[in-house]
This record gives sequence, C-alpha cells and structure tokens, in this order.
Amino acid sequence: MSPEILSQLAPTGVLRAGINLGNFLLVTGRSAAGDPEGVSPGMARAIADRLGVPVRYVPYPKPGELADAVGSNAWDIGLIGAEPQRAEKIAFTAAYAEIEATYLVPAGSAIATLAEVDRAGVRIAVTARSAYDLWLERNIRNATLVRSNSIDGAFEQFVAEGLEVLAGLRPRLLTDAEALPGSRILDGSFTAVQQAIGTARGNEAGVAFLRDFVEEAKASGLVASLIERHKVHGLSVAPAAQGG
Repeated sequence: MSPEILSQLAPTGVLRAGINLGNFLLVTGRSAAGDPEGVSPGMARAIADRLGVPVRYVPYPKPGELADAVGSNAWDIGLIGAEPQRAEKIAFTAAYAEIEATYLVPAGSAIATLAEVDRAGVRIAVTARSAYDLWLERNIRNATLVRSNSIDGAFEQFVAEGLEVLAGLRPRLLTDAEALPGSRILDGSFTAVQQAIGTARGNEAGVAFLRDFVEEAKASGLVASLIERHKVHGLSVAPAAQGG
C-alpha cells in the first residue's frame, strides 16, 4: 500500500471511520463490544482490511454532525449521503448504495403525484439536514419545508400539526404508513440518496483509492453481500460510476 495513501487515510495507524447512526438502513445493530454494525460499518472494515490497518468507528447521531466534523481530525473517512453542500469540503466517491426518497400524504389528501407537492400552501415535514432535506432545499420552490431534528420527530410533527406531506426514505415511510390508517405513499421518488464514502478535500491519493475501492466493491458483489447479510430492505447497490 502506498505510503501516501496510508498517510492520508490512516495517519494515526488506524482508519477512523465516521459512521452516521441516524440511517437505520446502513447501521442495523451493535456488536457485543458496542461497535456499530451494518452495511456502512462493514464497508469501513473492508477498507481498513485493504489498507492493512485496524478500524475504529467514530459514531455520530446525525449525518450533518458527521459532515461538520470534516477537517477537525476526528475521522479519516466518513460514510454519509453525498450531497453538493457536503461536497464543498468533502471529496466523495461515487455512491455504493442508493435509497429512494419519496412522500407520504395523509388520508383524504388531494395530492396524487410527486409534481403536485411543490405548490403554495403545502407544508412538507422533513428531517433537518438529512440528504433528502438538502435536495429539497435546492429544489422546492413553492411548498414550505418544516424541519424536525429526527426522523421520529418529523413523523410526529406531520401528524400533530396536520401537515400536508411527509418526506422520507421509502423503507421508513412504509412503516409510517402502517401507523397512519388511510395514508398513502406517492408513486416514484423525488431523489435517490447516494450513500458514499468521503474524505477531506486535499487527500487526492486517498480519495482516488476510495473511488477505486467502491467500484470494485460494487462489481465484486461485496456491497450486495453486506446488504444481504444484514437483511436490509430498501437499499440497492448503486450502478457503476460513469466511466468507471
């Protein structure tokens, strides 16, 4: 392994992997030692194995907090959704997995399609600083975003305040729909959250290594095997990067 790659991705001799505990599809449990388990911790461990160093997980309750910590020497790689706002400071790989994001509407709603959501007077409940919130912030023109600090909080506010729409990841919205009789999940998706691996900008050798690793992990079946091992529904292997 190139000394330059190791100095950028494991400067302490350990790969410190920032993990977003808020994504229930990517972190599905805890080991006996208390470490996070799931698809994203599994990817981090595979990277550490390739580098020939141990892995240490650096957990964050929310993706925004993980992103904020770039450049603070808290983590060497971060496993979160790749969004343009985050990419200003974080160099990302292509996605290794995708999660559809769509909308839930309450019983009796006249909203039938995704296109009908972005209208004046429509209030969209959303989890603040999630990857799909960042997408909505860039793309919603007429509706109003109503942010909560957690996925559960967004659902509770949607119900308590009688909001018109709840934005979320399709697997979670399926659970929410079961808890809210008569509610409907709209067909299609407004975006697919691109789960990727990032490192601080300037780590050019490191990000080149990570990008190659992710493409290999998709092509070899590693990502698919992690999804199957952790019995995750609603998470898909991302397509190969263009030109990769």
